Amino acid sequence: MNDPVSRTILLLDIERFSDRDDVEQAYLRRMLYDITDRALESAGIDETLRLRADRGDSVMELIDASASVTALLRSLLTEVPAQLRAVNRMASSSAQIRLRGVVATGWVAVDQLDGWVGSDLNHACRLLDAHVLRAALRERPDDFALCVSDPLYSGVVRHDHTGIPKAEFHAVTVDSKNGPLRAWLHGPVPAGAASEDHGDTGAGEASGGSGDRPTPRVPPQGGPAPDRGAPAPGPVFNGNVTIGGGTVSGDQNNVTGNQITGDFNFGGGRRRGEGS
Repeated sequence: MNDPVSRTILLLDIERFSDRDDVEQAYLRRMLYDITDRALESAGIDETLRLRADRGDSVMELIDASASVTALLRSLLTEVPAQLRAVNRMASSSAQIRLRGVVATGWVAVDQLDGWVGSDLNHACRLLDAHVLRAALRERPDDFALCVSDPLYSGVVRHDHTGIPKAEFHAVTVDSKNGPLRAWLHGPVPAGAASEDHGDTGAGEASGGSGDRPTPRVPPQGGPAPDRGAPAPGPVFNGNVTIGGGTVSGDQNNVTGNQITGDFNFGGGRRRGEGS
């Protein structure tokens, strides 16, 4: 495996890709590649400065750290939406293409199988799959939703460079299985998603439970048993009742509720009724 190298990470993903048939998917993939190439060329990033990995419905680009991140962000905020509008204006409903995008920075290594490894890359993929980014794209009339990592925001976006208005980026937190990830969404944040996004972790499940029922309450060692409420009402016996040849006499209430009063006979023997 090669040593990790500092890279800019670009991820672009097609919305509702699996809902299309094979012919439509092939067309959408061509559009994705064309839009990606045009955006990178507009940013002055040629093929010598990037590596590409195909993920079927999405594309990943590792961009050399020497390439301008500000130019890339400007292109993503202007060139990509313009291209999407142009493509979708003439496309049928089944050929409409809408994209989610993530830009991050970090250290990535390439192994002997040409695979990419690195926690920064993993985090970028978590952001791409986050519910908040998916919801943002669903709720917008635009065809593109972009999220940037917190380090990239701190290093570039917050300085309010020309064409990258920091006021249009809003903080979100994505709960991933690797822990909370802070990121910055371009454009309006979906209602209820600004502070927390459960992603794929199943947040909200009871500890030790399946998520669809609460975990049983266990009393502490030596402590009182949990209050289960009043006992279920039992049958009411009025008069004498014979059980196995014996007689239960008097008014008996809530037998199954453990309340037996009065005198009763079992198998010929007499006992005084008592509450239990």
